[in-house]
Amino acid sequence: NDPYVKRAHAEGYRSRAAYKLIELDERFKFLRGVRAVIDLGIAPGGWAQVVRKQCPKARIVGIDLLAVDPIPGVEIVQMDFTDDGAPAWLTGALGGPDDLVLSDIEMPGENGLSLLRRIKDHDPDVDVIMVTGVVDFETAVGTIRKGASDYVSKPFNLAEVRIVVERTLDKRRLIRENRDYQQSLESKVIERTRELEESYESTLEAMITALDFRDNETHGHSRRVVEYAVMVAQAMNVGEPELSWIRRGAILHDVGKIGVPDAILRKPGKLDAAEWEEMKKHPGMGYRMLKHIRFLTPALEIVHCHQERWDGSGYPHGLKREDIPLGARIFATVDTFDAMTSDRPYRAALSIEAARDEIRRFSGIQFDPKVADVFLAIEESVWRDIRARVHRRIDELAEAERAAP
Repeated sequence: NDPYVKRAHAEGYRSRAAYKLIELDERFKFLRGVRAVIDLGIAPGGWAQVVRKQCPKARIVGIDLLAVDPIPGVEIVQMDFTDDGAPAWLTGALGGPDDLVLSDIEMPGENGLSLLRRIKDHDPDVDVIMVTGVVDFETAVGTIRKGASDYVSKPFNLAEVRIVVERTLDKRRLIRENRDYQQSLESKVIERTRELEESYESTLEAMITALDFRDNETHGHSRRVVEYAVMVAQAMNVGEPELSWIRRGAILHDVGKIGVPDAILRKPGKLDAAEWEEMKKHPGMGYRMLKHIRFLTPALEIVHCHQERWDGSGYPHGLKREDIPLGARIFATVDTFDAMTSDRPYRAALSIEAARDEIRRFSGIQFDPKVADVFLAIEESVWRDIRARVHRRIDELAEAERAAP
C-alpha cells in the first residue's frame, strides 16, 4: 500500500533504493523552479539526483567539501572570487526569477556570512537562505540584517526546509509582481503624460497658426523662430526639459498680441508713438493670459521677457544681462534675425548675411554676447534650410485646409 512502492512498480523499478529515491523525489517537489542550489549537506550523494530531476537548471554546488570521492551530481568548487569580488562559480549562474542559494554559515575558509555579502554585492535580487548549527536569536537576526532572506537550523528536517524555501520563493514572487506592476504603472503614466503634452502642443500650434493669420506681417514667423531658437539652444548644450520649455515659450511668445487692436496689428506701415506704446503691452498681456496654466509656467519666461535687451533698454521690465532668462536671451536674438530677414510692407527683407552683420554689431548691446557668438557660428545654409522647411510645412497645411470638405 506504500504509494512510493506503487509508483516504483509502475515505473518498472523493484529495488529498495529505487523506492527511497522516488520517496525523496516526492518530498523535494518544493524545489521545482529553483534555478540554483548551493548544496552543503542538504542534498549530497543520491539526493542530488532528486534535486536534479526536480530542477534541471539548478547548479548543485559543494564548496570546499573535503570529499575524497566525487559526489554524483554535485559540483565541487573552491572559494575563488572574480576581480569585482563576486564568487567565481556564481557569475553567470544566477539571474533568473527564482534564484536561491542555501549556504552554511560555518565552512572551511571564508564563512557563509562573508559569502552572503559577496552574493548580495553581485546581485541583490538573489535570495540566500543561511544554514546554521547555532540556534540563537542573535545569529538569526544577524543573518537577516546582512541580507539573508531566511535561515534554517541544523539538524533540520525536510518539512522545515520546505516551508522556508516556499516562503522565500513566495516572497520573491510577490516582490517581482509588485516591481512589474510599478514598472507598468510608470510606463502608463509616462505614456499618458506624453499624450497630454502632445495634446497641449497641438492646441498651442493651432492658437499660433490663428495668430499668424491675423497678423499680416508675421505669416510663418512663429514656426520659424521656434526652429531657430531650438537650433541655438542645442548649440549651447541646453538639454531637456529646458529645451522643450524654450520651444513652447517660442511658440507662445506673441500670444499677447491677441489683445492688441486689429488697427495696430494689421497696420501696413510703421507704428506711431502711441501705437507703439500699445504694442509694447503684448508681453505682459501674454503673461497674464497664461500664468494660471501651471503646465506652461516654465515657458512664460520667454513670453514675458523676449523684448528685454542685454543693456537693460528693453521692455517691459528693463532687465539686463543675466537677469534676463537664458531662453529669452536666445529667443531675442533669433526673433530679431527673423524680423530682419522677412519682408515688411515698409521695407524689403535683409539678406541673411546682412542680418548676421547686425547681430554681430549689436552683440553686447541688444544681444547676449555668448548667444550671439553661438548664433554666428552656425552656417548660413542652416538658416536657409530651416526657413525653406517651415515654408514647405505651411504650404502643406494650407493645401490640406483647401482640400478638406
